[in-house]
Amino acid sequence: QVPLVESGGGLVQPGGSLRLSCAASTIIVNLYTMGWYRQAPGKQREMVASITAGGTTNYADSVKGRLTISRDNAKRTLYLQMNSLKPEDTAVYYCYVNRNGIVTWGQGTQVTVSS
Repeated sequence: QVPLVESGGGLVQPGGSLRLSCAASTIIVNLYTMGWYRQAPGKQREMVASITAGGTTNYADSVKGRLTISRDNAKRTLYLQMNSLKPEDTAVYYCYVNRNGIVTWGQGTQVTVSS
């Protein structure tokens, strides 16, 4: 089991920014596809962004141009830079790693966008 530990969530006003981090202490992050999902109250978990081992990124249409996924292999950390946040971005954000079909999830971090 690969421990993934998210951090960086919190309360932010509409239009504000946050950077989420996902520390993966035991893996080399650029060897696998990693990404972020989110789940809002009463809704299904949805894909937010992903990055492949080769560096190809993919985003949900609702976050394109506002959220950016990146990684730092030296720090073994995945990031999600979130700008121009909207109330509809409010959710618990989960990072994951897909190691040859085996998916491991973090515990989640709450993001609340509200004035």
